[in-house]
Amino acid sequence: MDYEHKANAAADCLMSYKRDESGWKVCKKSNDVVVSWRPSSEFPGNVYKGEGIVSGTPEKVWECLKPVPNGLRVKWDNNVKRFELLEQITEDISICRTVTPSAAMGIIAPRDFVDVILVKQYEDGTISSNAVNVSHPGCPPQSGYVRGFNHRCGCVCVPISGEPNKTQVFSFFQTDLGGLLPRSVVDSFFPSSMAEFYGNLAKAVKSLKDL
Repeated sequence: MDYEHKANAAADCLMSYKRDESGWKVCKKSNDVVVSWRPSSEFPGNVYKGEGIVSGTPEKVWECLKPVPNGLRVKWDNNVKRFELLEQITEDISICRTVTPSAAMGIIAPRDFVDVILVKQYEDGTISSNAVNVSHPGCPPQSGYVRGFNHRCGCVCVPISGEPNKTQVFSFFQTDLGGLLPRSVVDSFFPSSMAEFYGNLAKAVKSLKDL
């Protein structure tokens, strides 16, 4: 499998989602975040977009978001229970397993996801993590977990001109949770989960400032 090609294609896809304003329907809105959706072109579900401003420099926000084992993400993100590095492909590309806890009052059982992840930095200071599901010989499906599949997804941290202590954060999720979940459960889970994600990220960044 050409992991590098898949990872770079995911990064290009996320940037196209960020640029393309057409077809998005707002499904959740608060002071901190706007969550929108539109039908996915990759699987029979939706792609969700979160967009919000987080108080903190892009460096601090990225410190909380970056996809590394034993990083801060597992401490604050309620949807990430464990994060394991399976293989380092290049300096910026890795294959990882993410374990998620049960959710929606136990209706959604614990899951695991195997993705190739590319960390990409852009000339304007934007930094992104870009992921898409892959198979890996070191991580076949395991008992106790439903194997889910992340279609192209990730987070993008964008510096705000003239506001060095604020960061625009985009998040994109289009996840096939696997198993026999009712569509209504999935459709209600993601918007709420993403709004919570932004609230918890903001708290995590704030706690970094206080160190």
